[in-house]
Amino acid sequence: MKRAGVIGLGDMGSGLAKNLIAAGFEVCGLDLSERRMADFAAMGGEPAASPAEVGARSDVAFVMVMNGDQAKAVILGDGLASTMKPGSIVLLTATIHASEAREIAEGLVGTGLHLVDSPVSGGFLGAQAGTLTMMAAGSDEALEKARPAMEAVSATIHRVGDAPGMGQTVKACLQSLIGPIFGAVFEASVLAAKAGVDAEALYKVVSTSGAGCGIANTALRNIIDAKFEGTGSHINTMHKDLTIALDLARQHGVPLFSASTAMQLFQAGKTRHPEGDNWVVTQVLEEISGAALRTSGT
Repeated sequence: MKRAGVIGLGDMGSGLAKNLIAAGFEVCGLDLSERRMADFAAMGGEPAASPAEVGARSDVAFVMVMNGDQAKAVILGDGLASTMKPGSIVLLTATIHASEAREIAEGLVGTGLHLVDSPVSGGFLGAQAGTLTMMAAGSDEALEKARPAMEAVSATIHRVGDAPGMGQTVKACLQSLIGPIFGAVFEASVLAAKAGVDAEALYKVVSTSGAGCGIANTALRNIIDAKFEGTGSHINTMHKDLTIALDLARQHGVPLFSASTAMQLFQAGKTRHPEGDNWVVTQVLEEISGAALRTSGT
């Protein structure tokens, strides 16, 4: 398969498109933003006018939209399903509810299309570098056909199940862990600032300790450098993902104390700074405490 489509060319989808093109795929793409479409064309992509056109020009199509309603709209009905050839692959890389992924799978019955439910982790940097982690659920045949395209955009592919919805379930569990890690970093940075700790000293200790990891280090670095917007990690995405995780927990009767607290932190950040990235949650805590952890000059 050397013809790929990407629907949704934002921070994540643009990275998918870039790495598919670099791997030698002919890439057809679609986004509602004219600027994103222009950027896509400039990198060598082929703009499309509709999801159906993407389907007609793709053997494998990545769907990297924001929510389940958008995913259903671009896949089912007069979307990808109306024009993709039988045997082609729909790669659902957006993070949505597991029940919505199963609904999409049911809607594709009889079309001859394969659905691979494979949300991703790695954020903006991972998408742009082609080092994403993929949580893939699908049939042996679908995964075998999709593998070249998946390998073009990721460093690690995990087979997490056969049935659509399992990829989304694993992603929800992952986000229930990542959200509290973020929240702990936000709180620790403000505590350090209020107690008079040097910003760079804290970063060096955290990043070389057992608590240091890509998530914690990136969050703390952005806080210290006062990079609260334009980092490719808009707060709306994590807020949505935590909502999905908590809904899943409610369905299964599992208490998520840490994720619930993280959700309230993200809700505060989203309400106070709706255009910011994840790190703006820290600004809410800084406003309450009257202290901010920064390097000199920021």
